[in-house]
Amino acid sequence: MATVELTKDSFEETVTGNEIVLVDWWAEWCGPCKQFAPTYESSSEKHEDVVFGRIDTEDQQELSAAAGIQSIPTLMAFRDGILLFNQPGALPGEALEEVIRQVKDLDMDDVRAQIAKEEQGADASEG
Repeated sequence: MATVELTKDSFEETVTGNEIVLVDWWAEWCGPCKQFAPTYESSSEKHEDVVFGRIDTEDQQELSAAAGIQSIPTLMAFRDGILLFNQPGALPGEALEEVIRQVKDLDMDDVRAQIAKEEQGADASEG
């Protein structure tokens, strides 16, 4: 599967409507972004079950600001609409494959239980 360009209009639907979504935040002027692009594209061809999205931070400034992007490239990984990985910097191919493997291997019931537990703790400390 080739990478897909995401915008503020398609971002949420893509992240919540697919099991696993990777998002590469990039810009045309960014050298490390250009170096990472072939690695990301190559990985997208190996994983038909993963959506590989790209967001041009120059074109999608509002979305980039909402996501808190401060450095590019930044890679995010979502599963079942939950952000599991968020790291700036161009990853080498092996590291990108490891992120994908870990996201695929997660027990999402455990993740959701952890999130619920953290939210309950936050609610208790606010009261």
